[in-house]
Amino acid sequence: MTVISIQSQVVHGHVGNSAAVFPLQACGIEVAAVPTALLSNHPQYPSMRGGVLDAELVRDLLIGVEERGLVGACKVLISGYLGSAEIAAVVLDFIRRAKARNPNLLYLCDPVMGDTGPGFYVNADIRALFCEGLVPLADIITPNQFELEHLAGRAPASVASVEDMVAAARGLGLSTVVVTGTHLPDQPADAVQTLAIEPRAAWMVATPRLSCRPSGTGDLFTALFAAALVERLPTAAALGRAVSGVYGVLEETERRQSYELALIASAERMVRPDRLFAPSAVPPGSDAAQRPAASA
Repeated sequence: MTVISIQSQVVHGHVGNSAAVFPLQACGIEVAAVPTALLSNHPQYPSMRGGVLDAELVRDLLIGVEERGLVGACKVLISGYLGSAEIAAVVLDFIRRAKARNPNLLYLCDPVMGDTGPGFYVNADIRALFCEGLVPLADIITPNQFELEHLAGRAPASVASVEDMVAAARGLGLSTVVVTGTHLPDQPADAVQTLAIEPRAAWMVATPRLSCRPSGTGDLFTALFAAALVERLPTAAALGRAVSGVYGVLEETERRQSYELALIASAERMVRPDRLFAPSAVPPGSDAAQRPAASA
């Protein structure tokens, strides 16, 4: 076992674990998938059935994960959408135990709280548990720009440049912050930027902006980034690999005009992208110029 993934699950479509498990498995990685919600589909459809699971059920499933010895064999533990403050507290307890049992475990927290446009889609209690409990425990977090601004105590849309983003991320005091799907005013309008920021280095990958906007893109990125970490790729190379894989899926999604991520149809391009986007190092104090970094 190499990855434990604690996220929502849907019957139809690809978000949460339904966007993360297949990519990880396609990369040859065993996954223990623990659901926090079981839904018919993501909430962008006119209707949605199912709901958030009972916190005691999630606790029981996580105890089962421990009883089977999966924590000791785990390399990366992912948490995503948690659904309720009670589940967030259960997951927080589990992560503390897991990190105590396996000091080499990397905890990758996707702080799923909201996005630009819709705003927050979890309540204040869950947001507090992210800010005060889960994120401080994390080795890596993968917020979108909206979530980063909240975690850093910034006003929405106040991060307006690469330099602002690097400063906001470093202010969290974490080993690695990867900010996904950004559209920064100081960058080309026809591109999407993804940044990986560490205390002493930062990298950015820019990809052409596509018209499709499927749900689950962040969950897919987090899974592919985790897969690269399992392979022991350095941060810059993991960033390039994950962004390139996501872009391959999005190109196929747009070609098919699909409302859902075309994960299955683009499996080969996801794992072995035919178009590689190399990360560029962000020099200190610079908001635009970059130096070439290690290729993905």
